[in-house]
Amino acid sequence: MLVAIVGRPNVGKSTLFNRLTQTRTAIVDPTAGTTRDRQYGKVDWNGVEFSIVDTGGWVVNSDDIFESEINRQVALAIEQADVILFVVDAMNGTTDLDDHVAEILRKSTKPVVLVANKVDSNEWIYNVPEFYSLGLGDPYPVSAINGYGTGDLLDQVVKDLPQVDPDSAENLDDIPKFAIVGRPNAGKSSLINAFIGEDRHIVTDIAGTTRDSIYTRYDKFGFDFYLVDTAGIRKKNKVNEDIEYYSVIRSIRAIEASDVCILMIDATRGIESQDVNIFSLIQRNKKGLVVVVNKWDLVEDKSQISIKTFENAIRERFAPFVDFPIIFSSALTKQRIYKVIETAVDVYQNRKRTVPTSELNRVLQEDITAYPPPANKGKYVKIKYITMLKGAQVPTFIFFCNLPQWVKEPYRRYLENKIRSHWNFTGTPVNLLFRDKS
Repeated sequence: MLVAIVGRPNVGKSTLFNRLTQTRTAIVDPTAGTTRDRQYGKVDWNGVEFSIVDTGGWVVNSDDIFESEINRQVALAIEQADVILFVVDAMNGTTDLDDHVAEILRKSTKPVVLVANKVDSNEWIYNVPEFYSLGLGDPYPVSAINGYGTGDLLDQVVKDLPQVDPDSAENLDDIPKFAIVGRPNAGKSSLINAFIGEDRHIVTDIAGTTRDSIYTRYDKFGFDFYLVDTAGIRKKNKVNEDIEYYSVIRSIRAIEASDVCILMIDATRGIESQDVNIFSLIQRNKKGLVVVVNKWDLVEDKSQISIKTFENAIRERFAPFVDFPIIFSSALTKQRIYKVIETAVDVYQNRKRTVPTSELNRVLQEDITAYPPPANKGKYVKIKYITMLKGAQVPTFIFFCNLPQWVKEPYRRYLENKIRSHWNFTGTPVNLLFRDKS
């Protein structure tokens, strides 16, 4: 589920984004080319999780005037988002540009929540009724800076989000979905064409040829799953077409809808910061991961030392999560492409893996006894028993102990490493939860 923030410049869209996602520096950054993942975040409100995207700043190098730029952003938000937050400035009141945006939004069938921002003190709240003139219902007075009114706003957003039909969701979940993601021109479409044995997708040397996320059913050789070819995710300062913005949104949604992400890396260019940004997007959504180093046929040095060096560089950049498979392949020559599918299926099965409670306690209690949690202020953490949460999106382990708040990150990593050494959870994130059991 996707919520888009729209509005004219300088109404506080980025500050509101930071407030709702509980981040500090997202989007509001003086550095040129601030990475795209800063403009995308997750919001969890009363147990309901949804994605949120700030349209402001997505299209930055446009030669058009503000009005046409905003028009494009609003149009795309209407098309792609489930709920639209229209932000206005309570200090300055309505402007012609606000009226223009409101006119577009009134024609939309999507839920629109009118947000009157910058109500930073009581005196500005008297300006809020002015926004009824926009014809978009009750304006919600908020202060993105101090958090005033954001709870009521989120309540309304959750209310407006579409209800997921459990039956249809179940049917979709029956078939694994693999999203192929990566920088533009990393060879994503070529890989799918190699799989299905036909040029079903447009494959060119032009970065960004794929403008949409394309789903392809694959049911050969005993496999049955969906392949999702996503448009390449670009750096913010390279996105200067509305269609590219659209591509990024679709890519984000494809990652969210998938079970396993196949991250394509161009062997001729090595690992770049944008690869790390896409990886963080996958991690944030807790998806399975297979890293594919494509165009390996173009690399001269294919020695084991070269492969090992490349692998180490990737794991170093993606740390602390390092337990994922890396495959060196070539979509053009079809070198090891079926290995990619086999590995993605293995990662999917690892996500579904469950360990019996008896086995879990028998094995891990030995590790805990050998290296118990460090004492804090003379008090010792005692882990009583461990179990796995049933029906979780990713493997989730619950540790019942007397002082859960004192289990720090280094010990969490120790336990996760032990879990991964005993059972095969390669490629999938795992959750460790600590609950009070005195």
